[in-house]
Amino acid sequence: MWLNPEEVLLKNALKLWVTERSNDFFILQRRRGHGEPTNKFTGLLVGALDTVLDSSARVTPYRILLQVPGSQISWVIASGAAIEEVKKHWDWLVHNLLHSLSVFENKDDVASFVKGKVKGLIAEEARSRQAAQEEDPEKFREALRKFELHFSLPSSEKLVTYYSCCCWKGRVPRQGFLYLSINHMAFYSFLLGKEVKFAIPWAEVTRLERVSTSLMTEAIRVTTRQRQREFSMFLNLDETFRVICQLADIALRRLLDSEGLELDRVLQQPTRITKRSDLEQALREYVLGLFRLPRAERLHEVASCSVWTPHARCHTAGTLYTTDSYLCFSSRDEGSCILLIPLSEVLSIEKAESTSLLPNPIIVSVRTKKAFQLIELQDRDELVETLNSRLRALQWKHSMFRSRRDSKRKLVHSVSLSEYQQASSVALCLCQSMEQVKERLWEDHFSEFGRGVHMFRTEKIQRLVAMGIPESLRGELWMTLSDASSELESHQGYYTSLVQKSMGQSTLATEEIERDLHRSLPDHPAFQNPTGIAALRRVLTAYAHRNPKIGYCQSMNILASVLLLYAKEEEAFWLLVAVCETMLPDYFNRRVIGAQVDQSVFEELIRERLPELAEHVPDLSALSSVSLSWFLTLFLSVLPFQSGVCVVDCFFFNGIKVIFQLGLAVLEANAAQLSSSTDDGQALMILTSFLDQVGSEEASCPPSSPPALFSLCVGSFQKFGDLTVRHIERLRCRHRIQVLQAHEDTAKENALRLVTPDVSISPETLAEVYDLFKVQISTCPRLKYDSNRSFMERQYRLDRPQFKSLYGLLVPWLSDSNQHTDAVANRTFTLLDQDCDNLVTFREFAGWLDTLYCEDLNEKIRLLYRLHIPPEVKDYQEQLKQMLKDLAKEKEKDVEKPLPLMNQWEFIQFCKTLYSLFHGDPDENDLFQSIATVTSLVLQIGEAGHRGHRSGSEGISQEEESRAQLTQVTGGDVDASGEGGSSVAEKEWTVSYAQILASLLTEQLLVNFFEKPVDLSAKISEAKEKQYHQRAGLLTLQRRTS
Repeated sequence: MWLNPEEVLLKNALKLWVTERSNDFFILQRRRGHGEPTNKFTGLLVGALDTVLDSSARVTPYRILLQVPGSQISWVIASGAAIEEVKKHWDWLVHNLLHSLSVFENKDDVASFVKGKVKGLIAEEARSRQAAQEEDPEKFREALRKFELHFSLPSSEKLVTYYSCCCWKGRVPRQGFLYLSINHMAFYSFLLGKEVKFAIPWAEVTRLERVSTSLMTEAIRVTTRQRQREFSMFLNLDETFRVICQLADIALRRLLDSEGLELDRVLQQPTRITKRSDLEQALREYVLGLFRLPRAERLHEVASCSVWTPHARCHTAGTLYTTDSYLCFSSRDEGSCILLIPLSEVLSIEKAESTSLLPNPIIVSVRTKKAFQLIELQDRDELVETLNSRLRALQWKHSMFRSRRDSKRKLVHSVSLSEYQQASSVALCLCQSMEQVKERLWEDHFSEFGRGVHMFRTEKIQRLVAMGIPESLRGELWMTLSDASSELESHQGYYTSLVQKSMGQSTLATEEIERDLHRSLPDHPAFQNPTGIAALRRVLTAYAHRNPKIGYCQSMNILASVLLLYAKEEEAFWLLVAVCETMLPDYFNRRVIGAQVDQSVFEELIRERLPELAEHVPDLSALSSVSLSWFLTLFLSVLPFQSGVCVVDCFFFNGIKVIFQLGLAVLEANAAQLSSSTDDGQALMILTSFLDQVGSEEASCPPSSPPALFSLCVGSFQKFGDLTVRHIERLRCRHRIQVLQAHEDTAKENALRLVTPDVSISPETLAEVYDLFKVQISTCPRLKYDSNRSFMERQYRLDRPQFKSLYGLLVPWLSDSNQHTDAVANRTFTLLDQDCDNLVTFREFAGWLDTLYCEDLNEKIRLLYRLHIPPEVKDYQEQLKQMLKDLAKEKEKDVEKPLPLMNQWEFIQFCKTLYSLFHGDPDENDLFQSIATVTSLVLQIGEAGHRGHRSGSEGISQEEESRAQLTQVTGGDVDASGEGGSSVAEKEWTVSYAQILASLLTEQLLVNFFEKPVDLSAKISEAKEKQYHQRAGLLTLQRRTS
């Protein structure tokens, strides 16, 4: 295979290689010992050496070197495991390159030409491998060539797929091709001699929607902050729209919110994204949502099959989905029959004899002595082998830790608050006979449909759940329906260890938890005593320790309180894990992104399902702001306790879908009043009154009459039962784009509003600076997650490497190649880091940029002067005295704090910085002469002051000493730390800022240089281009390391 050219200093180091073929420019070599008799000493020696240095020395036995006549350096350009493979590369070099190289007169040109050609071959091979993954490799390879030809994007920008379509400009359609890559959507058209092409970064897309107009029957509208574009005439509009939404969603989650949202591991590596992986990710999101599986589960096989359903006495057709730890089945009609089998419960997976009535059957046996029959499976043998392999690996893993789990089982917390719940049940006058009726109905259901995680979930169980789960079974069924029982079983002792590690720690999360402990169901007797409060504290603190990205979020306390009432403490912890990480993903972070996405989805569903209400209430944001608490607390905060718990029952069975359905039913029941409401407050009162009434009716209603909440739930299932998980997931993907971009816009507006009054940079230019600042954070993310900082504090601060990278892009004077730049960048970061937390805020960064581009000469020199003065180190007493002095002078606006004096070593570094400013300037030589004159003058001033303080020194003429010091400034080496080259005399030698400024003002050329305006907008445009290629370089690095 071709290799990126790598230097080899000695072509035959240690005689490890034998030359097989050679010419003037190339050498084909064989590893000594390979293909030779095994008894040869040199072969044995080389073999032993390769074995000892196993990590890197086990190279392929054949290689091709590029050699330049007369040079001691060669480059490895190809290697192979077989001589036939390397001979193909050798023959290609001889027939295509060898004769061309003789025309070069310069040896360096030969090396550059060959290395460039080899890199091109590597890129072509990469394109071929990518094309081979597509349905039509030749067409994709041609599209990839055109994409690279038409658009000047970095070489690492990977094409995912392409479509033929029309792009509309007003009423004029232009036929062309839409190219979708990992970071852009690009369009190219060449029609009647007119070329149209553009590229839109996914990070700029704010909205995606399907529209219909008089000219276009159906089109895709892409909205950015600048304009809208419509694309139509796709062969498969549904597929195209899904791929576009998926790519935009992945890119925005990766670039704009790397900490807040969960993203599949494969998609965290942008160069591994393909059209197939894109569609697989959409299917995976659907499966995780439908079966409410842990987010880490990977989807493996998808197969059509039929499952024997004993309650129906027939086989039910549907689809089998297999993941890391589950077998999942869903009937063709989503929700009518669902089966979930954890592999941890499976004993065996076996093939049965195939007959005409039972084609290709397999039998899945579980621990409860039940078996499930699946038939009509294609590729049955391969599927069974794969599943058994996965099952054996899981069983081996469990057996390795079983003894460890058993030893920890007795340490598990088993605090139960059910006794308090029973007391509250009496207080609420729940009819005991009604509970017994419910229990009998559930027992009958268990006998027919099974009990445990792998029971059949049908529409019948949905009606039972809507009636309210009996309190004696509620905890068990919550654990079963959420599959928290499997997590508990496989993580015995985990909760206890978390409690031991987390209790006693003080973090931002624990402070918030302590604040909210007594606000959690304050009227309930279970949380009016130390036992309930302590259990709630342990559950919330343990979860915050488990998942620092979420930590603690308001409303988690209400959920955890309800869970503790019906489950043991450890069970309540795992139920909370299931809700926060599986059933409501991305809900409980500091920006509640998931909840806001679902609010945006809810608004669209209102327009779809309740068009008359949407017509009378054009601004649905008021309704969504009211409904936000419905989603965050599962109606617990707006319904009486017992009614709210019944909604939680439905949630554990149907997931978030039931909250959407119930929310739509509530709005539909109040549509007439809401349509006539005049303000948001009135709408809030209407909905609050209705929900209070539903709860009170349900509490006071006799058992013979159906409760109002039951009727509402059943009505929501009947009217909005066609709302599927697949539809919700697609809406979420599209609306997540809008929510993330809205957050970005709000954060940007807030940051600019705070900074704009303090700087002279125009608001438009400052907005562009902010964009650079933001992109720098997403390009070079900090690896360490600090849960003690709020999101805003983490999001808008640069650490030292990020600052230095952006510094190099925007500083107006220093060139990238200058070695002094890094030292000055470090000094600048230290100066701006006023909080000493190793982070620079956008306000501090903008202030520094404002000084460089907008302030006068005095302020620029003051900034450079301060960069070379070490920060003052004061003890506590000195800090208090300084604070008192500053408070006394606070009202004196015109009084500036005097700058400390600069010693000789610091002045030498200051002069070196000044010299580095002029590289590449047209007046470079004259500026050097001017700065030399100023340096000499300041040295004389400092020496004059120094002589006034010293006595007994040897007589050295002032002119000779100044000349020696000037030589040290311009060419001499100085100890980087400043300690080794600093003598007692140098410490006494000082000059002030005023003396340096006065000396600089004597040279008009220097004054002109510092007062010459620099175009910040042009610098920003150049920086954007460089920053883009820096990001592309990072993607290339990710591809090499993945």
